[in-house]
Amino acid sequence: MKKYGFTLLIFLLFSCAEDTSKNSFTTWQHYLGDPERTHYSILNQIDTSNVSSLELAWTYKSGGLEEGRTTQIQTNPLIIGSILYGVNPAIELFALSAATGEELWKYVPSDKDNTGLGLNRGLSYWESNQPDEESRLFFASGFRLYAVSAKTGEPISTFGDNGSIDLRAGLGREIAQMAVYANTPGAIFKNLIIMGTRVGEGPGSSPGHIRAYDVRTGKIEWTFHTIPQPGEFGYDTWPKDAHKTVGGANSWSGNAVDLERGIVYFPTGSAAFDWYGGDRHGENLFANCLLALDAKTGERLWHFQFIRHDMWDRDLPAPPNLFEMERDGEKIPAVAQVTKSGHVFVFNRVTGEPMFPIEEKSYPASSLAGEQAHPTQPLPKKPEPFARQQLNEDDLYDPNRPAFVDDFVDKDQNIDPPTVLEKLRSVTSKGQFIPIDTTGTILYPGADGGAEWGGAALDPRNGVMYVNSNEMAWIVRMKEVTEGDGQDTHPGEALTQIHCARCHGGELQGLAGIPELQHVKERFGLDSIGSIIKNGKGAMPGMPNLSESEIDAIAHFVSKMEMETDHRAEQSSIKVPYAVAGFGRFKDERGFPVVKPPWGTLNAIDLNTGEYLWKVPLGHEEKLNDPNVPVSGTENYGGPVITAGGVLFIAATNDEKIRAFDLNTGRQLWEDQLPAGGYATPATYEVEGKQFLVIACGGGKMGTASGDEYRAYTLSSD
Repeated sequence: MKKYGFTLLIFLLFSCAEDTSKNSFTTWQHYLGDPERTHYSILNQIDTSNVSSLELAWTYKSGGLEEGRTTQIQTNPLIIGSILYGVNPAIELFALSAATGEELWKYVPSDKDNTGLGLNRGLSYWESNQPDEESRLFFASGFRLYAVSAKTGEPISTFGDNGSIDLRAGLGREIAQMAVYANTPGAIFKNLIIMGTRVGEGPGSSPGHIRAYDVRTGKIEWTFHTIPQPGEFGYDTWPKDAHKTVGGANSWSGNAVDLERGIVYFPTGSAAFDWYGGDRHGENLFANCLLALDAKTGERLWHFQFIRHDMWDRDLPAPPNLFEMERDGEKIPAVAQVTKSGHVFVFNRVTGEPMFPIEEKSYPASSLAGEQAHPTQPLPKKPEPFARQQLNEDDLYDPNRPAFVDDFVDKDQNIDPPTVLEKLRSVTSKGQFIPIDTTGTILYPGADGGAEWGGAALDPRNGVMYVNSNEMAWIVRMKEVTEGDGQDTHPGEALTQIHCARCHGGELQGLAGIPELQHVKERFGLDSIGSIIKNGKGAMPGMPNLSESEIDAIAHFVSKMEMETDHRAEQSSIKVPYAVAGFGRFKDERGFPVVKPPWGTLNAIDLNTGEYLWKVPLGHEEKLNDPNVPVSGTENYGGPVITAGGVLFIAATNDEKIRAFDLNTGRQLWEDQLPAGGYATPATYEVEGKQFLVIACGGGKMGTASGDEYRAYTLSSD
């Protein structure tokens, strides 16, 4: 084994010496930099002494904007040799000169799904060891995974059905009844691309099984059932035959690969319905787990479940980071996983052994009928959480300001809104893993984290993690679903509560950038509303699992139109007695978080010891105008990139800027205003002797405008 490792090292060294323009050391050949997802580059031309001299090198308008529609670009682009690959807001693939931003080609699939989720965080690249075989790019749009020639932008006709495969196929259920997407690129291992997916989060959602496909043919080579089937490990953590009906437990947030050991690591999300589990009693393996799988076969090597029987939508939000941990003078292969709750768990990545003590803490039972909360949950004793864990009265920034909660539940327009303090006193706020109830429960950090999908960077040289975090409290409230049997109850009301209120609000008033449905008939006709419910539109997933009569009932209810047929007797999909009544950020009337700043932070944690090196605010609310808060921090989405030059680059913030920080101190060294929010992870690469930094400026989150521009920076030539 050592002999072959030495031979491989010699081969790589000679390869780098012969052609430095086409290797992962000077370019960005993998999502988040490398298979270990470290976000790290060895480039050091840009360093702490000259980063303030960065200037704009080129811009590229990628297109794909649609008037009246909110879009995003969350893409971390790839740079292979001298070519940059990315996607635009319409999920159209393009290739650019990485030196100039000049477009080389664009690929728009003829069968592209125009009703998908509209998000793509990156690409996968596979290079053959056969000289006559084309290298290829893999990217997903809607429910299809495409294989495209990296050289020409033409589809690889031998892959799947003339260049693409349907990600809904092979999940063991009827394709027509599933909403399945892939927003995050798959893991490449030898001749396999291993995919997780994004699925719905309400009743009747698709299962989230992990599958490996042959990169040449698109054939499924293995499947790991994240909702175990009879005879499989974990089957007894669900009700009998749950695998036939329960959905979720999917891996939407990414992955990491140990190429040497042949292990792939997938974090998973909650089971569906994600706020109520009365129909899925038990611990629910493999929801909310870090899975270590044999990359060749899909065999489970080990797992750790972070939340048992999730009722808080606490999906694992980001790819894990692989690194070498130093303990008592020994190097240990380790994996670190950040969470929405603001914790970092560290394991031996071969054995699954925790590298810091994990405490089992007791939590109260649920007050919702039929729900059975798990009595304990695991929390690491080290490192300390990087986000605050409980919202108390002393934590309020301006307690006497009028409160503004995105959900507007029970708001009476004829009375004054409660103050922030009054609102806090009216709900439950006791920290992590307190069951959601019908009066309102504080979720803090909020439903997006804590850590979010941008994830953490991890310096492979020293084991230091850099993670950005949100400090936003949310209020979640459940309500009992009532079908009603009187003439005054619309047959679509209960269905709308179950399937629509989770995103659009208990009163269908819209939540945090999600449109209201109270006046939807002014924007769409009845047929269009039904089509959108079934197939999805923009960021909304379709609900093909609903019957035609159920879709018809919802469409008539939200459009306030009378139905020709009463479908009460046909409503078969109501499987849970509760729906989300309110679900939103807890702010004051100015739109600011109710907690004391900072509202967003950047954290450096030495994972060898579990100790913090520094913590600084990330971003600034210019409208705050508080001399006591020179840097407020802001809500942020997108991850950091770190370099051997000692610089950390990150955009992410809702002030729509990109910044550079000193890795050692957290001191800000540079910033630039972007044309739209950079809610993506940057990439850095070297072409023609120059180091570049590139960021996708897609905007579209946190109420900011959408954009389509990619921006690249390099050092001033002066």
